[in-house]
Amino acid sequence: MNGVHDMGGMHGFGPVAIEKDEPVFHSEWEKRAFALTLACGFLGRWNIDMGRYAREQMPPAEYLATTYYEHWFFGLEKLLVEQGLLTAQELETGRAAAKADGLRAVVAADVATRLRHRRHARVDVEVAPKFRAGDLVVARNIHPAGHTRLPRYARGRRGVIDRDHGVFVFADTHAMSRDQKPQHCYSVRFAARELWGPDACARDSIYLDLWDDHLDPA
Repeated sequence: MNGVHDMGGMHGFGPVAIEKDEPVFHSEWEKRAFALTLACGFLGRWNIDMGRYAREQMPPAEYLATTYYEHWFFGLEKLLVEQGLLTAQELETGRAAAKADGLRAVVAADVATRLRHRRHARVDVEVAPKFRAGDLVVARNIHPAGHTRLPRYARGRRGVIDRDHGVFVFADTHAMSRDQKPQHCYSVRFAARELWGPDACARDSIYLDLWDDHLDPA
């Protein structure tokens, strides 16, 4: 979707502040938000792409005014309500209206095993590739209302297939309908000047991982 989260190539947001020796978590609540998101994901009510799409739906002004793990927490609350695991009132009050039925909490002893056996995006199925290394391609100029992994700055731009990563779950449909729609994912090389214009360095290139459904022959 064309949301504020897709900020690649946009100007006017000020310099990127680089924090030296930045910790993974800045406070205890960030650890909890991360752990809660993983733990609830183990319930199997949504997939990783649905999780990304939930965070993308944060109102733009709120998105820009909040931190990374606040985005995660927003997405978690949205998914919990949408999947019927909590009600909006329960979130507001912090009190359960009824006892959870048919749900098994993840205990500490199970965490390491569950993390080792998480589902992978790579799919072991035979799908014919539409492109091969060296093929000239153009990224489709699409503007879906739902989730997409094709950034705005690359749409309609010409590139070349650098390599074929193999067959993967197609994130765009997986987020919207749970349809895995397996297809090849490629590393596509775009000249910096193709994306950013003549002021970009002629030596630079940008590599994007894009799926068959994102590309057409150039």
